[in-house]
Amino acid sequence: QVRLVESGGGLVQPGGSLRLSCAASGFTFSQYPMNWYRQAPGKERGLVAGFTNGGSTHYADSVLGRFTISRDNAENAVHLQMNYLQPEDTAVYYCYTNIFGKHYWGQGTQVTVSS
Repeated sequence: QVRLVESGGGLVQPGGSLRLSCAASGFTFSQYPMNWYRQAPGKERGLVAGFTNGGSTHYADSVLGRFTISRDNAENAVHLQMNYLQPEDTAVYYCYTNIFGKHYWGQGTQVTVSS
């Protein structure tokens, strides 16, 4: 079955960096767009970055220029490099894909930005 497993979260000081990873299995990874979402306490889950069906990338305005999404089709993994992290980036980060209209989420990884 489809499985998405995130890793790489943690506590980081403002201005620091983290690299999140999502290991995917159970489907033909290279054929589907992959996305990162995040949800902060008391807020709705929102898109952070993702790949379109055509392979191009898109980002939320709030992370543009600081975060970079990448994928390794040989390793069935998608990554999110996060630089210049700020307290407002604190959230649970989720890996997501949609396969024939069915939504698949990972369990999430916590990112906390605090001094």
